[in-house]
Amino acid sequence: MQKAVYNKNDLRNYVKEMISGKVKTLEFYLNFTLEASREIKKTTKYDSIREEIQSEIYHLDKQMFTLKNMQREMQRVLNTTSETINLGSVVITNKARFYISVSLGEFFYEGDRFYAISEESPMAKMMKGKKVGTEFTLNNIHQRIEEIL
Repeated sequence: MQKAVYNKNDLRNYVKEMISGKVKTLEFYLNFTLEASREIKKTTKYDSIREEIQSEIYHLDKQMFTLKNMQREMQRVLNTTSETINLGSVVITNKARFYISVSLGEFFYEGDRFYAISEESPMAKMMKGKKVGTEFTLNNIHQRIEEIL
C-alpha cells in the first residue's frame, strides 16, 4: 500500500457529510412515500397497497433512526492523536484502512478505500489499544498495523 498523508479532521468531516447526505436522501424518500400514502383511496380495493406503503414507511423510519444515531455517535468521535488505537483513530494496516467511528462500511476518500467501523465491531475490538508494528489475525486474515492517526 502506498504511503499517503490524510487529514484526520477532513476525514471526520467527510464521514459526517456522507451521513448527512444519506439522511437527506432518506427524508426525500420518506416524504415521497408519505405523500403517496395520502393519495391512495380509502377503499378495500387498495388495502394491500396501503399495507405495503406502511411497511415501507416503517423500514424507512428504522433506517432514519439508525442514521440519526450515527450522527449523534459522530459527536463522540474526536480528532485527538494517540499512539494506541481507540475511538476516532485512523488505522492503516498492510491490508486496509479503518476509521474507528461509526458502522458506515466501505467508502472512498481521496481515491483510497476506507472502512468506517464502530468501536463495537470485532475488528475495532481486536485493534483497540494496539500500537504501530503490532500484528493480529481476525477471520484468518493476518494484518500488521503500519500507521495510527
